[in-house]
Amino acid sequence: MSLSDSNARCEAYEVLNGAGRGGALILCEHASHHIPRRYGDLGLAEADRKSHAVWDPGARAVARSLSEALDAPLIASRVSRLVYDCNRPPEAASAMPVKSELIEVPGNIGLRPEQREERIHTVYQPFCDAVSRLITARKAEGLETALITVHSFTPIYFGTHRAVEIGILHDTDSRFADAMLDHVSALPHRQIDRNEPYGPGDGVTHSLQYHGLKNGLANVMIEVRNDLLSTQQEEAQIAEELLALLRPALATLQDEGGTSA
Repeated sequence: MSLSDSNARCEAYEVLNGAGRGGALILCEHASHHIPRRYGDLGLAEADRKSHAVWDPGARAVARSLSEALDAPLIASRVSRLVYDCNRPPEAASAMPVKSELIEVPGNIGLRPEQREERIHTVYQPFCDAVSRLITARKAEGLETALITVHSFTPIYFGTHRAVEIGILHDTDSRFADAMLDHVSALPHRQIDRNEPYGPGDGVTHSLQYHGLKNGLANVMIEVRNDLLSTQQEEAQIAEELLALLRPALATLQDEGGTSA
């Protein structure tokens, strides 16, 4: 399978619009609630098997709309983040969590080293390798590339309501986030905050570090509250709203010669 194909799929990830030549690369690490048969159901209660703990509802749909609008390749995980969270490094406990908020994950308790290695090599590493190959291919073609990761979050966390609706997250390189936040006046009806509801101190910027900073790419992580993504119409609406921030931000980065090193 070649990432030069417009669309490609394997067990661990899928590539959509792989031949896109726009100035961005989009990742969606928590796109799927699928748990491969070899892991059973991880011991999850029936009510929890498609909850926000298992995936990011609405994130893939938004990411796909952004991919189409920006002519940007999209790489999305096809395995639940409870099997392996592709936005976490292998040494992080949260890469294969035994608990997510209030939801217990019995199938992740007491994993042997070889079991952890199997997940790293069949879920995380193929995803990361796909991203690396695409970044390398785009650099070889002289394409400008800024990294965008797309996520959603639950409106109530440990019993507390979250007021933020859209979070614009960054690690040590804030160029992309700054450029997006410069245009929040285009969405006066939205509560948009920097590094909310999470930030670098919460360990959520692994992809930005590993795929963005390491490769000298401007990068940003977008979090959307998932009660705003309950229908296809809402997903499309949020994608359009995000484009009102992304398009001028990408133009600013390109004018400054700052999308990639």
